[in-house]
Amino acid sequence: MATILIVDDEAGIRGSLKGALAREGHQVEEAASLGEARTRLAESFDFVLLDVAFPGENGLDLLAEISAQAPETTVIMMSGHATIETAVRATRLGAYDFLEKPVSLERVLVLLRNAATAAALKGENRRLAEPWATPIVGRSPAIRKLLDEIALAGPSPARVLLQGENGTGKELVARALAAASPRRAMPFVAVNCSAIPDELFESEMFGHERGAFTGATQARRGAFESAQAGTLLLDEVADLSPRAQTKLLRVLEAGELTRVGGGRPIRVDVRVIAATNRDLPAAVREKSFREDLWFRLAVIPIRVPALRERAEDVPELVTHYAALFARETGRRAPEFAPEALDLLRRQPWPGNVRELRNLVERLLIMSPAPRLEAAHVRAVLPVATGPADAAGPDATLPLAEAVREFERGRIAGALAAEGGNMTKAAARLGLERSHLYKKMNQLGMRAEG
Repeated sequence: MATILIVDDEAGIRGSLKGALAREGHQVEEAASLGEARTRLAESFDFVLLDVAFPGENGLDLLAEISAQAPETTVIMMSGHATIETAVRATRLGAYDFLEKPVSLERVLVLLRNAATAAALKGENRRLAEPWATPIVGRSPAIRKLLDEIALAGPSPARVLLQGENGTGKELVARALAAASPRRAMPFVAVNCSAIPDELFESEMFGHERGAFTGATQARRGAFESAQAGTLLLDEVADLSPRAQTKLLRVLEAGELTRVGGGRPIRVDVRVIAATNRDLPAAVREKSFREDLWFRLAVIPIRVPALRERAEDVPELVTHYAALFARETGRRAPEFAPEALDLLRRQPWPGNVRELRNLVERLLIMSPAPRLEAAHVRAVLPVATGPADAAGPDATLPLAEAVREFERGRIAGALAAEGGNMTKAAARLGLERSHLYKKMNQLGMRAEG
């Protein structure tokens, strides 16, 4: 189903086109003048059927505005007095095609189908150009299992619930599911449920009509309509209030919504993927999450593993992100010493892949060397606190080596925090400057400056 705006000053043409297109299942609006059309276009449309001639105005002027402000909207021009010059100008301004009046309804339907196919191809090209189109990196058993689940669930229209800690890449998995589905060329819309105030939930998700509330100066589509025929990711879905959960459940069950301030139900065809870092079954037991909504969302539950559960993927992820950041900055990707990669592999990564990505970016900025050693890594690692300090960087190391590893990390961290200034780093560590030099020599660390 497409949203279509018919702009023509002849009521008969508007009525016949609207009736025919509505019977095909499209959502159709009308405008009798260019001024009314501009008001209507505050809301987005998939297609605009636009007449050329209006009293004192030219439809080509509105075509130019649409091409500049809403290039994703497909415009088909209409005219009862078409000339080659007008048709050429319309094409140059971005019109998809030109129809001569009297308009053939069959011709309109064929054009709309062809235009929808062309728009889908453009959307697919944009999708392939997006950064998220990069593959999920890793070869561990946990990642192979995840990729198998994506391959099986992706082509299905069934709803998916992604569960995993913060930073594990749940949105990347959701986008991979969308890319593996028949809806791959259609919109992918991601909504952070925890960021929507409860009083704005309906407006953000279902849209609103002009004048629905103070400040609603124009009609607006919500997330569901924006994702029409595509995929909607409801991130942090467990943070929805009980009232919002009830509203969401109603739309999922009915397959239709009503905008705030509107009285007309709108059919929606959206594949919903939900994501959370919380234990939803526990939330159901605690009565903080509706059991019926849980059943609606968790048709296919998929768990996204934490980075510590696939530590063998860390070296591949490090080289992947290093190459990515190197391309962005126009420099050559550094080489990583085996000891540096091993040190990164042994980190606990409470922030998961997101934390690793940030650390690699920080490492490339703070250590612009062509080869990165373990000392460079220690310089940017966060200083551990609490019980983990007792075990050191690796509890399997002999005690003497664990102590040396701990000291190297503390010194490297202090130097990084003080920009390499030995005097300030020594003061931060509670040492004399000469003592710090001596300690670094004992630990095999090179003192600069």
